[in-house]
Amino acid sequence: MTRFAVSKLNDLPNLDQDLFAVPDNTQLRPAAPATHAPRFLLLYGSLRERSYSKLLTLEAARLLEAMGGEVRVFDPQGLPLPDGAPEDHPKVKELRDLSLWAEGMVWCSPERHGAMTGIMKAQIDWIPLSIGAVRPTQGKTLAVMEVSGGSQSFNAVNQLRILGRWMRMLTIPNQSSIAKAFLEFDDAGRMKPSAYYDRVVDVMEELMKFTLLTRDVAPYLVDRYSERKESAEALPKRVNQGSI
Repeated sequence: MTRFAVSKLNDLPNLDQDLFAVPDNTQLRPAAPATHAPRFLLLYGSLRERSYSKLLTLEAARLLEAMGGEVRVFDPQGLPLPDGAPEDHPKVKELRDLSLWAEGMVWCSPERHGAMTGIMKAQIDWIPLSIGAVRPTQGKTLAVMEVSGGSQSFNAVNQLRILGRWMRMLTIPNQSSIAKAFLEFDDAGRMKPSAYYDRVVDVMEELMKFTLLTRDVAPYLVDRYSERKESAEALPKRVNQGSI
């Protein structure tokens, strides 16, 4: 097998040699790893008084805290529809500030009409792809979960994965889908022992591991040749959602 010689840059006339960078293993070992607790933002997709997506999210929060994480759960009550209020609306600002603060996220939605809820999508839509030259979600870890009223389904988590990729997040392989969620929580709102609960533990454990593994090197992992060619002024224009 013929190996490509990186040094033969003359064979790549379309390449900007000043911006081309060979991936460097040493860049994946930070000189000063972070010592603060990993920070997680958790979103859920229902406003019901007894919201199973919220109850599942709170279980996930307890697990992440038990593993040493710092957790914030966003309450979507009062969040306006996207484009239905200015960006300085208090709930919008709260959500965006939390998205900047977090190093990892958990998204949990009910499945409604075979899809995630509008409440879930609205929260994600309010988090922009960029704020100036800063991408609030790029390189951050993500775990996805869903609850269903009937048999087990994966429509919502599959959609959340697509959104996570679009938001340039590192979505972990594992996920949780709780069927007949109304049977899985007791009167106090705590999840009952089950294989479903064990899977939630698995997902949070994996999220914590991936966050610890990547948070110090996330900027390097998502550094892109094409974007190094763009100026700081050109990038916000390209990803500006206000023009659509």
